[in-house]
Parts: sequence; C-alpha cells; structure tokens
Amino acid sequence: MPRSLAVIGGGVIGLSVAHRAATDGWAVRVHRTAQPGASWVAGGMLAPHSEGWPGEERLLAIGLESLRLWHDRFLGELPPDVVTARQSLVVAVDHADAADLKTVGTWLTAQGHPVTPTASARDVEPLLAQGIRHGFIAETELAVDNRAVVAALTAACERLGVRWAEPVQTLTEVADSDTVLIANGIDAPALWPGLPVRPVKGEVLRLRWRRGCLAPPRRVIRARVRGRQVYVVPRADGVVVGATQYEHGRDTTPTVSGVRDLLDDACTVIPALGEYEFSEAAAGLRPMTPDNLPIVGRLDERTLVAAGHGRSGFLLAPWTAETIAAELEGASVT
Repeated sequence: MPRSLAVIGGGVIGLSVAHRAATDGWAVRVHRTAQPGASWVAGGMLAPHSEGWPGEERLLAIGLESLRLWHDRFLGELPPDVVTARQSLVVAVDHADAADLKTVGTWLTAQGHPVTPTASARDVEPLLAQGIRHGFIAETELAVDNRAVVAALTAACERLGVRWAEPVQTLTEVADSDTVLIANGIDAPALWPGLPVRPVKGEVLRLRWRRGCLAPPRRVIRARVRGRQVYVVPRADGVVVGATQYEHGRDTTPTVSGVRDLLDDACTVIPALGEYEFSEAAAGLRPMTPDNLPIVGRLDERTLVAAGHGRSGFLLAPWTAETIAAELEGASVT
C-alpha cells in the first residue's frame, strides 16, 4: 500500500510538491481553499539575477538552482505556452537608480554569476522611453503565466490520482495521513505556531493590448524608477505590471495610490502602455520571512513545511519540490 501524504495548500508550492510526490508513488491528498491566493496574483517571473541584492547570497544560490531545474526538467512537464518571456532587461531611469543597478551587477559578478551590462537599453528594447540607457540583461531568466502554470499543475496532479479536499484548521484533521506538508503560505503559523511567516501586501495590474497599440515587449522589463521597483511581464493578451510591497495585515483591496504609482512608473518606462486597456487590479499576500528565505524542511517525525517563499514562489517551486521529495525519501534537506 502506498505511503500517504496530506498537502495543506493548493498554490504553486503545494501543487508542485504534490505532483512530485505522486510521481514518486505517494498517495497524495491536497487540502485547498476555493479562493485564489498569492499564486493567482503573481507576476510569474523566474528571475534570481534581477531580483538579487547584496546580502541575499543564499536566496540567490537556491534561486539559480531552481531556475536550472525549470530549464532542465520542470518546463518539460508543463504545456509550452506557459512561458511568456525569455530574458529580463533591467533598466534605470535616473542616475541614482543606475548606481543601484551597478551595485547589483558588481555583486552578481563577485558571486560568479555575471549579467550583461548595456548602455544602449533602447537598442535592446525600442519600447523604452527616450533617455533610458543603462541596464543589464539576464539571459537565462524566464517568465511564466502564473495562472496557466497553476491550471497545468492541477491537471497533472489529477492525472496522477491526486485527490482534493477541504482546507483544515488543525493538524488533527489529517491524522489519517502518514506524512503532512504545511504549504499554505501566510496561514502556516496557524497550523504550526511560531513559524516566522507574515503577510506582505502586493498589488498587481493587468493591461490588455488593443488593436492599433504597439505590441507588448518580448522579454521581462524591470526598472527602478526614482527608487521604486516596477516590472512589466508579457502575457499572451498584454502585460502584467507589478508590484507594490507593504505590510497592511490581511488587506487585499487594491488602493488608488498603489494603482496610480504602478501605472505612473510603468508608463514612465514604456510610454506605449498608456494606450492599453486597463483590465484588472488585484492584491495578494506574499508569505514573507525575516531573512527572505523560505522555510523548507522537517518540523517533526511526520510533519514537513514549505512556506515563506515571499516574492519567489514560482521561481522556487521546482527546488522546493525536489527538497521535499528528498526529505520524504529520508535524505537530508540541503
């Protein structure tokens, strides 16, 4: 009789682990809510270079390993059209922003993972505003359609016999399973008090291309605009623009100021976006930790955790699935 695993959480992390465990022969049951969570709102960037910052060497290392897993294996298990962009172009609007980018580029080179600097960013991406020149290119980074990835993982889990169940309030409700994985994001501390995971609000916009408008960029555009970060991620029908980041409890209501700042910054970088249709504004709650590192590993003999992935849930999904798979088979987490 196969060993049983109860996965608590049906976002990209829970689904990725469920899929890997079912592939390895476990009888898997996923406890999930009907409401969309952070995975529904995400930008879907797989961007360890362009999201890196000095002092986050461990996060860079596991991000690069997970990006390798995306290229080597994970994408092969998903429909090809989930990939919406290849490469990231990171640009600066003013001199202070350019200095920040230089800091990141120098740090990445020191870590042995250099990016390609450019002083002619508009030659790389003609949609950029005049005057934007400095930046760097991260050649191996990708973007995926977050909602398409969740749908594809759900379908793949169903083909492997994964079962679905209602969310749980306590671990006693999954006492019938041999092993339990807590992967429910900001709600993880409710099941295991003391886990240092807190909600951080992030607002994201969707802009739809209209006939007569310039086509969306073909690569991810990330920018620093007067100290604020903004990203523009291609989608089949337009772009995703994000993301604000601030702590406001569990509030998921998009605010006027957040939407305004995102639109202003995105149009400062790519003026043509001003002609697109405003399609959606949404806010999600990222599960953050004090050191920005995910909490992935064993809590006790039958309980594992995969939570606190912050802004890197999609990027780190393959690494998390591999790490938990190794733990399930008795190997130590690295």
